[in-house]
Amino acid sequence: MQKILVVDDEQSMVDVIRYSLEKAGYQVSTAMDGEEALRLARKEKPDLVVLDVMLPRLDGYEVCKIICVELGMPIIMVTAKDDEVDKVVGLEVGADDYLTKPFSPRELVARVRAHLRRRMKSVQAQATNEMHVGDIVVNFDRREVHLAGRRIELTPREFDVLSHLAQNVNKVVTRESLLSNVWGYDYCGEDRIVNVTIARLREKIECDPAGPRYIITVRGAGYLFQRPDEPTARPAITVSLQEG
Repeated sequence: MQKILVVDDEQSMVDVIRYSLEKAGYQVSTAMDGEEALRLARKEKPDLVVLDVMLPRLDGYEVCKIICVELGMPIIMVTAKDDEVDKVVGLEVGADDYLTKPFSPRELVARVRAHLRRRMKSVQAQATNEMHVGDIVVNFDRREVHLAGRRIELTPREFDVLSHLAQNVNKVVTRESLLSNVWGYDYCGEDRIVNVTIARLREKIECDPAGPRYIITVRGAGYLFQRPDEPTARPAITVSLQEG
């Protein structure tokens, strides 16, 4: 049984989410403050975390950052306001998805299923052990990335995006293709989440994120993961990643 950690300081919200997830067949643990959330995440290592932003003792953004670095499981953040700034901050600190209160329990369960399904397929679908592109080494089995011999800490979603780009090196991958193959066809978010994730990746793997060597934006098409010794203009071939 897959384990979900639900973190919210409103008991009524915790009860509703717990009931919905348990009814859907998940094992659920709960926490009502940030420090307790970290303790349970470290102890139980859940498959996914549903995380409120406004928490006592340690806010959701800090909890999210720590979980991403230490544990690496998917995180769905819950915000009280439909504010683009809140959403972008959540994505920038490593969240994989967000929901705005009030939300439908059915939608939450659907998103949990989608993220867990995508996570499982991503792990199972890695047929090649390693790929070398310039100074970057992507190990698909261990889900690790090294740059010039130094391990780069990526969130699960950042690794999934880089993995898809690397498996289509020197080919343009559209935003729609990344959304459908990394976040899932049933993801209901905006394509801005792709832009934010690409920006985070560039901060981690590019010497100059403003002038990237590896992840190139192809205007009107998508993104290109290129070998740095090859010109950008040649491999402008749009692909659509397929399942399986």
